[in-house]
Amino acid sequence: MKVLITGICGFVGSRLALALTDRIAGVEVFGIDNLLRPGSEGNRSELSSRGVRFVHGDLRMRSDIDALPSCDWVIDAAANPSVLAGVDGKSSPRQLAEHNLGGTLNVLEYCRERKAGLVLLSSSRVYSVRDLASLPVRERDGAFVLDSEKLLCHGVSAAGIAEGFAVRQPISLYGATKLSSEIMAIEYGLTFGFPVWVDRCGVLAGAGQFGTAEQGIFSYWLHAHASRLPLRYIGFGGFGWQVRDAFHPDDLADLVVMQMHRDPPADAVYNAGGGAANAMSLAQLTAWCDARFGKHQPQPDSRPRPFDIPWFVMDYARTAKDFGWSPKRSLTSILEEIETHVRGNPGWLARCGAL
Repeated sequence: MKVLITGICGFVGSRLALALTDRIAGVEVFGIDNLLRPGSEGNRSELSSRGVRFVHGDLRMRSDIDALPSCDWVIDAAANPSVLAGVDGKSSPRQLAEHNLGGTLNVLEYCRERKAGLVLLSSSRVYSVRDLASLPVRERDGAFVLDSEKLLCHGVSAAGIAEGFAVRQPISLYGATKLSSEIMAIEYGLTFGFPVWVDRCGVLAGAGQFGTAEQGIFSYWLHAHASRLPLRYIGFGGFGWQVRDAFHPDDLADLVVMQMHRDPPADAVYNAGGGAANAMSLAQLTAWCDARFGKHQPQPDSRPRPFDIPWFVMDYARTAKDFGWSPKRSLTSILEEIETHVRGNPGWLARCGAL
């Protein structure tokens, strides 16, 4: 089997490449990356040592994709991953659309012409910000929890947000590019007869992640806490009660491998995340860091920020039912892995452009 991974030098792309070489006998993995993200260059040597071929190119350039060899499967892991992309002053809306949607369209053309299957890594942020923000929550033990005694909308339960939750606007410009990519990928697959899987990924976390405050929050928080960099509890009263779940790229790799050995159903959109067992608030994460790196108190900032939500946990029940999949790595083990990386890599956030 030959597998092409886009964004192969990013955190998720590189970890998937290494995981596939361990999980699929005789697999040939190669990938493309524009090395735009600071720190991504550092993943090339490890990939090369494992026999993974790297091609320097940009998905926005059709000629770069046309020059790639054929493959059996494409894993599209290339994207601007920040929910604030296009409005944060670091990238324009046009750049965001060209990266996240234009790049995917070029990948779809490649799949159509080369008869390759596609695993599109999408995002939990395709779900409606307005509906998420209006979920009834209350505080318990320094974290927001869903108030199940109140009326809940379709697609949400104590287990989290399921695939049936609303995807109506607003979902952010970033979310719009990912949802548009999902729609186009499914339509291309049905129209031109190649298999397409869509995985809506929650927060991925692990050692070596290029974490920022906008994405990769678990990695960012540990590195910033240990380095005594300023941290803030933004919005929701400034208490740090907002909650997210997380899972490891190795667990995502397990799901992707199963998908590449199956034919997708008509509705091949699946949630992948850590779930309720792997969820934590920022305040709880700070307490975890305090116990390992010493006290470091974030500053409260009650001003709201666009697209922030108080509680988001991925419900992966459908994925578990259809694949027998659930994350094997606990959130504690992931944090401990990041902690080891923090201690061995001082100044990491500066090196990967997070500051």
